[in-house]
Order: sequence, then C-alpha cells, then structure tokens
Amino acid sequence: MISVDGLAVEFGGTTLFQDISFVINEKDRIALMGKNGAGKSTLLKILAGERQPNRGKVSVPKEAVVAYLPQHLMTENDSSVFDETSRTFSHILEMEKELETANLELSERTDYDSESYYELIEKVSTLSEKFYSADTSNNDAEVEKTLLGLGFKREDFTRPTSDFSGGWRMRIELAKILLKKPDVILLDEPTNHLDIDSIQWLEDFLINNAKAVIVISHDRAFVDNITTRTIEVTMGRIYDYKVNYSSYLELRKDRRVHQQKAFEEQQKMIAENMEFIERFKGTYSKTNQVSSRVKMLEKLEILEVDEEDTSALRLRFPASPRSGTYPVVADGLGKKYGDHVVYQNANFAIERGEKVAFVGRNGEGKSTLVKSIMKEIDFEGHLTLGHNVMIGYFAQNQASMLDENLTVFQTIDDVAVGDIRTKVKDFLGAFMFGGEASAKKVKVLSGGERTRLAMIKLLLEPVNLLILDEPTNHLDMKTKDILKAALNDFDGTLIVVSHDRDFLDGLVTKVYEFSHKKVTEHLEGIYGFLEKKKMENLREIERKQ
Repeated sequence: MISVDGLAVEFGGTTLFQDISFVINEKDRIALMGKNGAGKSTLLKILAGERQPNRGKVSVPKEAVVAYLPQHLMTENDSSVFDETSRTFSHILEMEKELETANLELSERTDYDSESYYELIEKVSTLSEKFYSADTSNNDAEVEKTLLGLGFKREDFTRPTSDFSGGWRMRIELAKILLKKPDVILLDEPTNHLDIDSIQWLEDFLINNAKAVIVISHDRAFVDNITTRTIEVTMGRIYDYKVNYSSYLELRKDRRVHQQKAFEEQQKMIAENMEFIERFKGTYSKTNQVSSRVKMLEKLEILEVDEEDTSALRLRFPASPRSGTYPVVADGLGKKYGDHVVYQNANFAIERGEKVAFVGRNGEGKSTLVKSIMKEIDFEGHLTLGHNVMIGYFAQNQASMLDENLTVFQTIDDVAVGDIRTKVKDFLGAFMFGGEASAKKVKVLSGGERTRLAMIKLLLEPVNLLILDEPTNHLDMKTKDILKAALNDFDGTLIVVSHDRDFLDGLVTKVYEFSHKKVTEHLEGIYGFLEKKKMENLREIERKQ
C-alpha cells in the first residue's frame, strides 16, 4: 500500500538514515523499534508527510487516508469535547455542500454538448458515489462509543476541551483519528496518557477494526498484543522482522551473535594479511603477493556489528530503616470536591514490605489518594501512617518540576548531603550522566533523561515507603527493566500508580482498584486482577442480555 524507496535523512552532516526501503501492506501492524535518537519519530513524520527526506521517496496511493498522532499535540479551544471529536466528519459536510453547488450548476446550464458540461456530470457522479457510500446515520453513536472507550464520561461531552489536561486532549485527537477509519494509522507513544481500561480498549480497536498500523511505544505488553511485524531502526539501517516484539528480541540476539562471529573472523583475516604485508614488503620474491593483498584489503568492505546500548543504569535503593508493621492504614477514607465525590468509605491496610498497585481509569482518585497519604490535601475519615514511616515520593509531573536552568550536576549537588556530596560525579556516572553529560542543562534533556534525573533525587535519602505515580512514562524499555529490578530488590513498602501492565507484572502482589467511587482490594498480581475483571465484565454483559 505504502512504498518507501531509498530513504535518506541527514542532520548537520550526521546521517540518520541511509537508503532504507520497505513496503507497508494493507493489514500490517508494525512496531517501530530502536534506541532513543535512532530516528523512529522522524521516520513516522516522513510517512505522515510532515517532513521531507534528503533523498528517496514515499509513495502513497491517491485515495489512501494516512492519520498521524504525534507524541505532543494539544487540542484546546472553545469547542465541546463532542463537537471537537465530531469534526472528523467535517469532510462529509463539505462534500455535501460541494455536491449541492454542482447539482445547482448542472440544473442551470444548457450547453449540453460542451466538454465542460460532460466534466461537470462526471464530477457530480463521482461526488454522489462518495457521499452516499459514507453512512452518516451512525456518526453520533460512533463518536459516543469512541469517547467512552477512551475513558470520557457522558457528562464530559459538553465540557470545553480547554477544561482538560494535555493527556485528555491527546485522547480527543486519538478519537478523531480512529473515527476517520484511515488506511494507515501512525501512533507515536499513544499509551502514555491512557489508563489500563483505555489501553485495552485501544488494543481491541486496533486488532479488530484498524487496517495498517505503525506504532512507536515503550509499553511492551501493548506492542506485543497488537503488532505482527517489527521494524528496527539502527545505525542508519533497518531490519524487518515478520514477528512481534518479544520474538524480535530473540531473533536480534541471534543476529548479533552471527555478526560478532563474522566480524571477529574478518578482523583476524585482516590482521594476518597486515602481518604478511609488513613482514615481506621489502622482499623481491614476494612483491606480487604483497601487492595483491594490499589491493584486496583496500577493496574489503569492513563488517559492522549493530550497536547495542551497553550503558548500564546501576539502580540500587539504599537500605530501608525499619517502619511499623502497617505503614498505611485507611479507615472510612473519602474525598470530594464540592458535590463531586472522588471516592468514599475506603478501608484498607498496607503491610510493611508489601508492593501494591493503584489502578483504574483516570479521574477515579488514584493520585488523589496518594496526595492524601502525602498530607498534601485534606480528606474525610482517618488515614494513619505507621511508626517511623519515611516517604519517598515520585509525582507524575516530577520530571517537569526540575529547574531547567540548572545543570545535571547542580540539580543533584543542591540536594546531596553528607558523604554523598563528595561522590556526586561518581553517582551521576552510574546513572548514565557521566563526563560531559553532567554539565548539560536540564532544559536540553529528553523526557526519559529528565525522569531518570528526578529518580536520582529520590535515591539520595533512605526511605521505607516508596510512592511512585506513573514512574515509567518516557522511560525506554531497558531503563524500565532496570527500575523494575531495583524495585523488586527494594526492602521497604511500595505503592505504584501505573497503567503499564508489563511493568507491574511480577512486581506487585496486591492491586487496589479505583472505580465507581470505591477503592477495592484484590489479593493477586496485575494479570490475575485483569483476568478477574474480564470475567466480571463478561458476566455483566450476560446479565444485561
């Protein structure tokens, strides 16, 4: 359907891509993978027609509709959520007006044998076929179903888009894209602002309703569930695998083993020939052999081993001071803003050393309860923190709260106390901010680097209750794995608010579900909870039927 031929992109003398070619077929669901800076988002923009390559071309059929959701996009105007989403059908209204105008012109003209009259008849015929094939009777129902699936409530439909946070406005743009029913959907980190329910709804939609999809995502479970093909961008080239992400990782490992073996054999051959040349270059009887080997080495194409991110984030939490048996106990806990009840009558106790997840749709009170534990807001009922509880808190917007004018070194040096002050550079080096990177200003850091820097600040003081609110947004898969391993080793109590199922799997043993103004305790891991939820939803459907 879409053909990419000989694509090349260069930035200030640096080659990002060099002569890459591939084809996107009608039902392809492709994961675009590669380390940060490899050019994934740039490639997506080229496919969307938002930027041009230095060389090569992208061929898209004339009638094909390509829809693109970038990482950062903000819909904000005075339109209501419903009206803004309905704009996706504005082309049908424009088509209707164009058809009316053409029909009116047709009825007024009398030059029946002219070429322009025949052209007008052709135009009316084509427009009529397009307009009447677009079934507009269910447009409002489709808008409603899509908005509800992406987490909006019916009472949100009439609210202006400017009332909503950036993440929710991103959902409006996603809804508009899905309603277009495009031939190709290009998604750059679509799950960053979605809760678990909405991610699962999006997965089902893409699997059952979408045509071709290309997605960049650090959500491993999402990528594995929806994709059937993986294109890796590395060192200016691409590798195309007809498998999902997990299978691709195994194939890539094999590829690197073979590359490494071929590289080492070639290096050995080069060294042997260089030794022969040096040894016999002044010997008359060996002149032809020496000359032949010199020419052979000059023409030799040096093999390369694909880059592998070998930088190691050695993440280790300090030993936790011992807290009381129950660090957090809630009794009849509730929170409301005016007449709006967020949750009520929550009763639970989190035991020392437990690792628990807060999950549920956005707006159901997860972050609100965290703020209650932090004593940042008032609440109804009782919330007791246990003896000697020392809290480390990573807020959802922690990375954006860093001072942009400070360097990486200054950011940590300003909060370091005691012995750590003499080891700030070593400490930063262990977190991939070594050498010149420690002198970078915060404002030039990527989202992932800022999140990592904010995480370092959290590690400077020993704590026994860690509260992490969406800690994995903007972290690549490798860094998430390292953070998860460190949290598994953490000997204190952990509360994590997250929509990342793969991150939560094997980390938490208890799930607190926030829904319908209640907080419900589930004594199982994330996939046990999701399986139970699926069964409950099926039973609910059966009851309704």
